[in-house]
Amino acid sequence: MMDRRNIDTKAVITGGTQGLGLAIASRLIQEGASSIVISGRNLARGERAAIELNALGADCTFIPADVSKLDDCSKLVTRSIEALGQVNALVNSAADTGRGSITDTTPDVFESHFNTNVRGPFFIMQGIIKHLLAEKTAGSIVNILSMSSHVGQSFMTPYSASKAALSNLTKNIANAHRSDRIRCNGINAGWMDTPGEANIQKIWHDATDDWLKKAEASTPMGQLVKPDQLAALVSYMLSPEAGVMTGSIVDYDQNIAGAVPE
Repeated sequence: MMDRRNIDTKAVITGGTQGLGLAIASRLIQEGASSIVISGRNLARGERAAIELNALGADCTFIPADVSKLDDCSKLVTRSIEALGQVNALVNSAADTGRGSITDTTPDVFESHFNTNVRGPFFIMQGIIKHLLAEKTAGSIVNILSMSSHVGQSFMTPYSASKAALSNLTKNIANAHRSDRIRCNGINAGWMDTPGEANIQKIWHDATDDWLKKAEASTPMGQLVKPDQLAALVSYMLSPEAGVMTGSIVDYDQNIAGAVPE
């Protein structure tokens, strides 16, 4: 039986064409959402994802967008409102996860991380919040952050810094618009099993085809974070069942921030 938790949800999901973003879109549809917009940079992948999601029974629209570009962010907001009539949910899942340390990060790499992981979400949220205020309606935002926002590895310095900035922005927005019934929460996702991560491992770490098996064998719970599992939490945060939950940053991982080996 279909879960009706998100029956009135009309969501925009950046990075919604694969991995976690696609899993979130699927979960929302399973819980009753009838209208969804997904965005991404890859046209062919986006069109395939939209077909897949429409087959689940939803009206899914794919809008090509590179969130590192301000014009794309503006067009995404405008076209999403046109497609859905009214937007009341947003998930910022698109991200630049490239590598870089404090000594080898170039200005271009730094800008790519902050344009994609901070500036893009900032202006997309701005557009959606203005829409919600104009419509005088409630809404919910979930920002996909990272456990790296606590510290992060030495080879992920700009990424870690950008996710920390988005974490602060999440709380700032939550505080600013709680009286408008606009909730904003974030999730610090741990190491995740996604197609994007597989590419990263091969491109940046010379990983072999069995990298996932080896990686999961090294973890306390014997698995990496699975998109379908995390999607359930995102769906809950977006739904009315989350009540007054706002400004929360949830660590979704098997490693505990601040823990010291015994």
